[in-house]
Amino acid sequence: MSAFSQTGHIFREVRNNLLRNVTLFVGTIATVWVSLTLFGSALIIQEGVEQATSRWKGGIEFIVFMDPGATDQQHGLVRSQLDSSPDVASYKFFTKENAYEEFLEEFSDSPELTSDVTAEDLPPSYRVRPSTSDSAIIEALADEFKQSPGVRKVSLATDLIRTLQNNSEKISRFILITSVVVLVAALLLIFNTIGTAIFARRRDIEVMQLVGASNFFIRTPFVLEGTVQGLLGGAIAIPMLFLLNNLLEGFVEGDQLELLSNLVVDSGVVWSTSIWVLALGAVVGALGSGFAVGRHLKN
Repeated sequence: MSAFSQTGHIFREVRNNLLRNVTLFVGTIATVWVSLTLFGSALIIQEGVEQATSRWKGGIEFIVFMDPGATDQQHGLVRSQLDSSPDVASYKFFTKENAYEEFLEEFSDSPELTSDVTAEDLPPSYRVRPSTSDSAIIEALADEFKQSPGVRKVSLATDLIRTLQNNSEKISRFILITSVVVLVAALLLIFNTIGTAIFARRRDIEVMQLVGASNFFIRTPFVLEGTVQGLLGGAIAIPMLFLLNNLLEGFVEGDQLELLSNLVVDSGVVWSTSIWVLALGAVVGALGSGFAVGRHLKN
């Protein structure tokens, strides 16, 4: 049999096996889809939270953004206020160049956003860590700078951001663990589906073995069947990841959630996550079918 004929036979067998076990086929794909959607969602949420809270690490509670053209005198006034306030534990000055480096890092996957921005377009800022955790005092302290000459705006870390910082790792870990549990269930389903297909075709397999068909020729359709199921489950999960990101975008549109705008990741991040999801689906499908072939087919 020529290589072309063998390839045609393998794909026909894959198609026939899938159609022969439609219920198991659909159930397996659905399980893979749910598990990979959870897995991809955990990665996207983790990346979004990292973006949204990157400026607020190290105890920073508010940021004083200066006008790009603020004078040395105006900077001096703000520094004097910060140095003299008993409620300020420390602060760090971010130059335009520092802000530009941070911008490039945050949007490294979005060259269309960074290509037209220069360091001169971004405002310098003061990252302030108060000496108190009293939110009322912190808000009053931040308000003092809003009317200062040369100040563009003051961004205050909200309770929501602090909660995200504290709980993002726990949330991502929970989602990942859940996705792994469901993924194991998907692997077992693929194992059972392929085992059922092998049992249903045991007579044909015995005949092929008797006439000298190679192990590769016999096993490949079953391995491909599992891989196809994993790939289809991953493919269906991809639109769900984009839907999740769009839902997050709608959630943070309000002005009251301006600080969380970076929670929405760029589409490039979603696409790269989708590639991982698709690859993981193929791996799980191949592993499940490989185990089944090894268990149910004799050499």
